[in-house]
Amino acid sequence: MRDMLEEKLARFEELEGSLVDPEVLSNSNKLAAVAREHGSLAKLAGKYRTFKELANEIHETREMAASEDGDMRELVEAELEKLVEQREAIWAELLEMTIGGEDANRTRCVMEIRGGAGGDEAALFARDLYEMYKRHAESKRWKVEILDHSPTELGGFKEISLAIAGEGVYRELAYESGGHRVQRVPQTETQGRIHTSAATVAVMPEPEDVEIELTQEDYRIDKFHASGPGGQHVNKTESAIRLTHHESGIQVQCQDEKSQHKNLAKALRVLKSRLYDAKREEEDKKRADQRQTLIGSGDRSQRIRTYNFPDNRLTDHRIGFTVHKLDQILAGDMQIVTDALIDYDRQKLRDAFAGNQD
Repeated sequence: MRDMLEEKLARFEELEGSLVDPEVLSNSNKLAAVAREHGSLAKLAGKYRTFKELANEIHETREMAASEDGDMRELVEAELEKLVEQREAIWAELLEMTIGGEDANRTRCVMEIRGGAGGDEAALFARDLYEMYKRHAESKRWKVEILDHSPTELGGFKEISLAIAGEGVYRELAYESGGHRVQRVPQTETQGRIHTSAATVAVMPEPEDVEIELTQEDYRIDKFHASGPGGQHVNKTESAIRLTHHESGIQVQCQDEKSQHKNLAKALRVLKSRLYDAKREEEDKKRADQRQTLIGSGDRSQRIRTYNFPDNRLTDHRIGFTVHKLDQILAGDMQIVTDALIDYDRQKLRDAFAGNQD
């Protein structure tokens, strides 16, 4: 954790320098991106600076206490005790701020929901997940923007991509990455049998432009006609965009807008998020032996949750959490689940980093 905090502080100080760099100041887009990232790191960096200042002051006070005696030593030791209490309080705040990983303080993310095994029923479940997240976002006053979606004839989604922005958005939604399983009687079932189907959710922090450098030479652009369910043409112009990143092979597409330019801009946002996510996963693997992996790792092959309609039950398998309020959760009241996951991470962090303030 100390290594991560040092990295974040170094990045913050680098951005401070960029804010007075003439080259950055002359480019309004770059300046806005730098200012946004600087602002997102300000609280964490400021808190860690205070922590380091207290740590240095404690070190100096301990040396002073060792060289004093009598009443003066008692005064210095009393001061030392206060400083240690302050440092422990700051450390607890830092632990709280880093729950959810290194990107916990991001205020923008990209969410992708895909129907899995189960055909039409899986696509309908993907729609239910989308509506759950949308309602939850509305209750938190987060902004939701649809980047791309592939609807089915029954009203479900083969897949849907969203951009979500707001305070604490990535810290909370990062826990949603993984496999989601539903058990219920499908709308298409005539004999009342319970079926099991699945959907996957991927939540990726949306990076600032200065974090992922992408030039037009880095990807191929393919243009095609946008289409709806059943292959019906939405329009007769080649407004839909598909991007293929040469180095990684990552592909993204967007056809939601009638404007080719707008679809390109949205597709680039998703591509940058996927590239940043891939870069982060690679770095996480390198550090895997050096740190404990918490539940927010976002392994998308992992089944993280079951939604059981007959019992009105939701179970999060990562922490063994079960609640019989599925109807309320699907209506957007997800906080009970999010709080349980954050509390679990909080305790794991405290256990993992106990005594690591020095």
